[in-house]
Parts: sequence; C-alpha cells; structure tokens
Amino acid sequence: MLFRSLLTETIAVALGALRANKMRSLLTMLGIVIGIGAVIAMVSLGNGAQASIKERIARLGTTVLWVTPNRVFTGGINQGGSSAKLTIKDVAAILERSPHVVDANYQQDRNMQVVWGRQNTNVQITGTITNFLSVRNFKIAEGRMFTAQEEAGRKRLAVLGATVLQNLNISSPNQIIGEKIRIASREFTVIGVLEEKGATGFGDGDNQILVPFAVGRFELFGTDRLNDIWALTSGEADIDLAMGEIQTTLRRMHKIPPTRPDDFRLQNQADFLVALNETTQTFGLLLAGIAAVSLVVGGIGIMNIMLVSVTERTREIGVRKALGATRINIMLQFLIEAVVLCLLGGAIGIAAGILGSSQLASSMGWKAVIDAQSVLVAFGFASATGLLFGVWPARRAAGLDPIAALRYE
Repeated sequence: MLFRSLLTETIAVALGALRANKMRSLLTMLGIVIGIGAVIAMVSLGNGAQASIKERIARLGTTVLWVTPNRVFTGGINQGGSSAKLTIKDVAAILERSPHVVDANYQQDRNMQVVWGRQNTNVQITGTITNFLSVRNFKIAEGRMFTAQEEAGRKRLAVLGATVLQNLNISSPNQIIGEKIRIASREFTVIGVLEEKGATGFGDGDNQILVPFAVGRFELFGTDRLNDIWALTSGEADIDLAMGEIQTTLRRMHKIPPTRPDDFRLQNQADFLVALNETTQTFGLLLAGIAAVSLVVGGIGIMNIMLVSVTERTREIGVRKALGATRINIMLQFLIEAVVLCLLGGAIGIAAGILGSSQLASSMGWKAVIDAQSVLVAFGFASATGLLFGVWPARRAAGLDPIAALRYE
C-alpha cells in the first residue's frame, strides 16, 4: 500500500513537471512524432506497393513465358546478325515438343501512326491470333475479339487497348466500336476494346491495337519474322520444366552449337515481378531506416532536454531528498517524464503517420496498407526510446548529493 502511494505520488510529480513546461515538452516530443509518423507512413506505402504488385501478378498470370529474338554479340561482333529470328515453325515445334506448354500465342508488332477523324496518335500495332486473350490473360471490355475465320480471311479488324482511347480523345468504347480508323493508310473497323490492365515489365499492354496476324504480316509489316512468342504453361510448378523444353526446342530449330549462346531470350513474368517486389521491399526498408534515424535523433533530443531539466531542478531534487525521497523515487520520476513524452509523441506520430499515408496515397494515386504490426512496433520503439534515453538523466538526478543540491543556485 505504501509502495502504491509512493508510485502514485511520483507519477503525479512527473506529470506536474511536464505540465509546468508545456512548450518545452511539446518541442521535445516533436522528434518522436516525426520519427514515428515517418515510419508508419513509409511502411504503409511500402505495403501498398507490395499489395499492388500481388494484384498485378494475379492479373497477368504467372504461368506465361515470353520468347523474343536476341542478337548475339561476341567480342563486339554480331554473331546472330539478321538471321536471329523466330518464326511460326518455331511455335509449332514448341507446341509439339514441349509437354508442359499447353498453348502458345505469337505476334508481330511495330509502332505506327493511327488516325481517327481529326485525331492521331503513334501506337504499337500488334498482329496476333485469336488465342491472344486466353494466353495473355486479357479481357474484352466492350465489343469482341476477331475470330479464326476472320484472321485467316485477312479481315481488316482492330481491337483497341484502353490507353488508345485516351490518346484519341475517345470518351467511351461505344463511341469508337464500329467506326473506321486508318493504320498505314489502310482502313480498319474497330470491333472491340480491351479492359485496362496496366503497364508491366514487358511493356504497356493497354497502349496497343490488335489486328489479325495475316493482315499485319502481309499488309503492314511485310515479314514472316515474329517479334514475340507467348507460351502458356500447365501450371506454376511446371514453369522451369517448360523453360527447359522451350530452350532445347529452339536451339535445335535454330541449329545452335553447344558452344554458342542462345539467339533468343526467354523470360518469366513471375521472375520479373518477384524482382520488382524485392526492389520495393528494399526501398521500403531504406525509407523505414531513414525514419528510424529520425526516432534516434528524437530520443537524443529527449535525453538532452532531460539533462537540462536535471540541471534546472537541482534544488528541487535536493529538497525532495531532504524530505525523504529515495534514489529510486528520483530516478523513477525522471524516467516517467521521458517515457510519457515518448508515448504521447508516439501516439501523435501514429495518428500523423496514418493520416499522412492516406493523404499521400489519395493525392499521388498510390496505395497505402496500414499494418497493425508496424504500428505496434513503432509504438514499442517509442517506449523503448523513452526508457533508453531517459536512464542517464534519471541516474544523474538520482545520484545528486542532497546537501550540494540544496546549495545549488
């Protein structure tokens, strides 16, 4: 009972000292507020970036492999030259010899001028076949995709990406479906618009126009060479096997000796997005580290102010000791003051961090995900900062000689 009474009295004295110096207490807390707020904001934005990447992985699908031609240079000499290419025969060989590839889409693409009415834009024209949607995991927002019969019959049809509408100042898909656009002085009828998918490491799928492969090959591009092959594997567990099968097949098709490197490049979408996720995590940790430095600086500020407070209140400490206060009472008083400053600063910092991350997310178009664990860690760090940087001033106050303290001016 006596201990509880002494503890209550000590807490009351500590809080009274803080109230007596409100401005100094607020300025002392400012470092903790900034540090905690920065930690919460940066971690929430980093979590939001990772969540966005996971959503992008879900949209893209992780079972698609991308094959492109690659010119080989050895000692500065082009080893592949103009012979480095992919053809429809390569696609047929992949489907025949790769058991873990369930489907494949191929395409030719080139940037060209597109005209609609008085509007024009430069956009990627993609000549492809009808399985583009299923292999590439795209969906039609309005209209339809061209059929295999239309592709074989060289019908001049076009399916627009979502960004193309913006570039042509088109307000809605219904405004353009059924209309004629001009590509390389040839008229194409728009029959569909793709759903927005977003840019990826493999380019912006929204900024393209799909046309039947045969039309693109014979009327726009004038070549049989493919720019891309997209292979759909049977599952995520089979990606490595499928990559090995595709590599073996293409090396045989291209008659590449064992000592020569591939004249094609094989990439995995999942690998790219994992690398992007790791980069985001590293950047988030860097920002959190910078914010943690702010916390340490805030803690040093608290220690400095508490040391000043000990010097200013030397006579008060002497009076309290003369009236029977023990070393523990004095030390506990100053520790309580430091911890209270940190806890209040931490609470305000958490609120500021949550509000700041929400404002940044809404104004910059980012995504913020508040993690309860990071909030608890930040709050615990604030408490630990108060204890750590409050110990020295508290010990110094507790160690003052009461006679010398009473004589202090």
